[in-house]
Amino acid sequence: MSGENSSADDVQRVWDVVVVGAGPAGASAAYAAAVAGRRVLLLEKAELPRYKTCGGGIIGPSRDALPPGFELPFRDRVHAVTFSHNGRFTRTRRSKQMLFGLINRPEFDQQLVEHARKAGAELRTGVTVTRVEQHGSAVPDRRTVAVVLQGGETLLTRAVVGADGSASRIGAHVGVKLEQVDLGLEAEIPVPETVAEDWKGRVLIDWGPMPGSYGWVFPKGDTLTVGVISARGEGAATRRYLEDFVARLGLAGFEPSISSGHLTRCRADDSPLSRGRVLVCGDAAGLLEPWTREGISFALRSGRLAGEWAVRIAEAHDAVETRRQALNYAFAIKAGLGIEMSVGKRMLTVFERRPGLFHAALTGFRPVWKAFKDITQGSTSLGEIVRTHPMAQRALTALDRRTTAPGSAAREETVTS
Repeated sequence: MSGENSSADDVQRVWDVVVVGAGPAGASAAYAAAVAGRRVLLLEKAELPRYKTCGGGIIGPSRDALPPGFELPFRDRVHAVTFSHNGRFTRTRRSKQMLFGLINRPEFDQQLVEHARKAGAELRTGVTVTRVEQHGSAVPDRRTVAVVLQGGETLLTRAVVGADGSASRIGAHVGVKLEQVDLGLEAEIPVPETVAEDWKGRVLIDWGPMPGSYGWVFPKGDTLTVGVISARGEGAATRRYLEDFVARLGLAGFEPSISSGHLTRCRADDSPLSRGRVLVCGDAAGLLEPWTREGISFALRSGRLAGEWAVRIAEAHDAVETRRQALNYAFAIKAGLGIEMSVGKRMLTVFERRPGLFHAALTGFRPVWKAFKDITQGSTSLGEIVRTHPMAQRALTALDRRTTAPGSAAREETVTS
């Protein structure tokens, strides 16, 4: 903490940065701010560790965004992907190098929080934030934000990072606008050793029966994480897809240890990322990849940026400087994650209309499989491929035109074996 107000801050207990939510985004933000030597408080409404509906795939960009010295608690390392199109036309592709790793979220999240604490952040669990106030009687000056907890306790801080998930109260304060909402359903299924052995090192991705839907099987030792996702509003069809998916995999006879559901929410292009001294990141900001709905790498990367810029906002002495730093944060997010999201949105539009084309390309066209490998391993991104490969740019532009052309949905081609 710096500046002439430090003695008054000590009396009033004013934090430099308060982070709301201790998932990957919040823990990354708390770590980044604490490493910078600031006084950081990390708030979490649940007790840790806690379960989260999530496949738990750690791709290259996630690994690269972790704190130094972080040892990933992998339950499995993936070297093969089996693709199917609604249970048919199954094909397995393999890689000598690991494609990505699989973790259990309770362990992973807990470890991230521990890194933030070791960096100097203070953690409080079992506390619910009801609102934040940037004006009014609870706020002593224009450099301060009041964080009001359930029960009436008020915390004072120079900056707030909202990382409180897809139903974020901090997101509501900022005015986050959400464009795409999807329903994910998942089951954690304990299986015998013989079944677990069959899945070891291999995941399944199934392009589903509803537009934009897909299912997955992620092995984690003696448990398989099996899930499906599709657009919200198709609840009954999504549940039916999961039931059919589990049955045709021969897993219907095993009792899930956990069955859960979760809404993923994707931001609109013009959605704000800040308001005054309050920033949002991760799911609270609607930051995730629209096509795959992958969110961990977006949470880790946006959380780190939010923590770094929250430090600068905490140091800002007036509204002009605060605004300047908030705009810089928004620019940093949009220049990286925003570009990936815009390409992902285009990919989803094409995928919704022509899942068979995607399946045929991934299973039968070597450059597409190589691109999949490069993205999951972290040597490139979806946005980078489209930006640097003229053929990819032309192909996506051609597909954009074909999917928006009148009657294009009716021309969906059938992939034959």
